[in-house]
Amino acid sequence: MLYYPNLRTVAAVVEFHAAKQPDTPAIVCSGRSLTYAELDRESTRVAHAIVAAGLRPGARVAYLGKESEHYYEILFGAAKSATVLVPVNWRLTAGEVDHILRDSGTELLFVEHALLDVAEKIRADLPKLGTIVELDKHYADWKADQPDVKLAPDTGPDDPIVQLYTSGTTGLPKGVVLAHRSFFAIRDGLAGAGLDWIDWRAGDRSLIGIPGFHVGGIWWAMQGFNAGITNVAMPRFDSTAAVGLIRELGVTTVCVVPSMLRLLLAEPGVGPADFATVRKIVYGGSPIAETLLKEAIDVCGARFAQIYGLTETGNTAVCLPPDDHTPGSPRLRAAGRPYPGVQVKIIDNAGAELPAGQVGEVCLHSPARMLEYWGNATATAQTLVDGWIHTGDAGYLDDDGYVYISDRLKDMIIVAGEKIYPTEIENALTKHPAVAEAAVIGIPDDRFGEAVCAFVALRPDQQTGRRDLMVFLRDHLAAFKIPARFEFLEHVPRNPSGKILRRELRDRFWRDRDRQVN
Repeated sequence: MLYYPNLRTVAAVVEFHAAKQPDTPAIVCSGRSLTYAELDRESTRVAHAIVAAGLRPGARVAYLGKESEHYYEILFGAAKSATVLVPVNWRLTAGEVDHILRDSGTELLFVEHALLDVAEKIRADLPKLGTIVELDKHYADWKADQPDVKLAPDTGPDDPIVQLYTSGTTGLPKGVVLAHRSFFAIRDGLAGAGLDWIDWRAGDRSLIGIPGFHVGGIWWAMQGFNAGITNVAMPRFDSTAAVGLIRELGVTTVCVVPSMLRLLLAEPGVGPADFATVRKIVYGGSPIAETLLKEAIDVCGARFAQIYGLTETGNTAVCLPPDDHTPGSPRLRAAGRPYPGVQVKIIDNAGAELPAGQVGEVCLHSPARMLEYWGNATATAQTLVDGWIHTGDAGYLDDDGYVYISDRLKDMIIVAGEKIYPTEIENALTKHPAVAEAAVIGIPDDRFGEAVCAFVALRPDQQTGRRDLMVFLRDHLAAFKIPARFEFLEHVPRNPSGKILRRELRDRFWRDRDRQVN
C-alpha cells in the first residue's frame, strides 16, 4: 500500500512527488495531462502570482468553474501561498455565488468565461474582490511570467487550506473551514492499523467522479495525490464519458455517489468488461438502495467500500469495508464502522448517550474535523461541541459498533405520533422493478399532523400506479409507513453531491404555513 507518513501539508505533497517521480502523470482531464513535475512548477507560479496580487496568508481565493487541471494547480498554488481556496459550485445562481464570495471575503476569483457574467454582476458590490482571472483567456498569461522558485509557506497541519460551503438545503450555505490535517488524518489512521479499506497501489488510476467543490471530490483527489498516483478528472460527471475513461485509461479506483453509480449501470450495453480494470469502488454522499448496490456488485466485479461523513467532519468518518459487502448480509444496511482514531456516540434530545439499538443523533469525533464555520461562532458552537460534530443525522449503533443511519433528524416525519424515516420508505420503493428512484417527505395533514408523500421516478419503458405501489409496499413496510400520496416525476431533484432536495419538494406544501412541521 502506498503511504508517505512524512506528508502533512497539501503543499508538501506535490513537491515530494515532483522530486520522487517527476514524469508520472498527476492529473488527466479532457485529454490533457500534467506530470507531477509540471503540476509542481505551475502551482508554484500560481502561488507567486497570488502573492503578487497582494494577497496575504489566510486570504480567500475562489474558483468558479468546472473541473480541470487548472483547479488542482490553483489548489496547490493556494497551499504554497498560505491562502485558502474557496471552491464555488458553478451551478449556483448569481445570488448564491454572491453570498459565498461575500461571506468568505474572497479577494481573488478564478472564473470560466461561461460564468463571467455571474461574476461581473456582483463584482461592484464586493469591495474585497480585487482581482478576477478568466480561466479560458487570461489564466495562462496571468501566471506565465512568474518564477518557479519554491516558496516556503509558514503553514502546518492545523492551518486552514480550503473553505467549502454546505449545500444549503435548509438555508444559506455556511463556510466550513478545513485544515491541512483533514486530508491526512484518515489516511494515517488506516495505515497505522494496517487496514486497506481505502488503499492505493503502484500504477493506480483514480476516477474523480464527485465535483471538486464538494468535500468528497476534493478529499478523494487529495488521497490520490498523497499516494502519488494518476488522477482522472472530468469537467462534469457524464456517465457515457466515465465508462469510456474507465475502459480507455484502465481506471482502477472510482469514487461516486449512488446516483452516479446508477447512471453508470444504466449506460446502454454496459457490462462487466467495461469495469475489468476496476478493483475498488468507493461510494457515499447519500443513502444507497439495496437493489442498486446488489446490481453494482454483480456487474462491476470490484471490491466496494461505503463512506459516511459530512463536510464538517472533513469528509469520511465511518466506512463499511469491502469485507462487509457480502450479498444478503444485514450489514449492507449499515453506514459502517468508525476509522481508527474516530469515535461515534448516539445521544438523545437531552444530550445523554444512548445504548446500542436506540435511535438518536449521531455524533462524530474525528481528527479530520473542521476548524469552524467561517464567521459564524454561534453555528460553530451548535455543531462542534467539545470536539464532537453533531451531525443532525438520526441513527443507532449495533452491538459491534457499526453505525446505522435512519435519516436526517429534520427529515423525520411524525404521523399521529409515530416517527417515520423517509430513507426506509425510499429503499422499499426502489425494490419495485418499475421504480428507478424515490423521494419521501412529510406533508401537512389536518387529521394526523403529517402524511407521507412519495415522489417516484420510473425506469424507462416501465409503468405502475399508486394502487400497485401501495399493494407492493404492504410486504415491506408497516401500514402506517405506507405513503398516503404518490406523485410521479421524470427524476428526483438532487444537489451535486447526490442528496435529495427535500426542501424543493416540500416547498409548495409548506410555504404558506407558519411552521415547517405540523
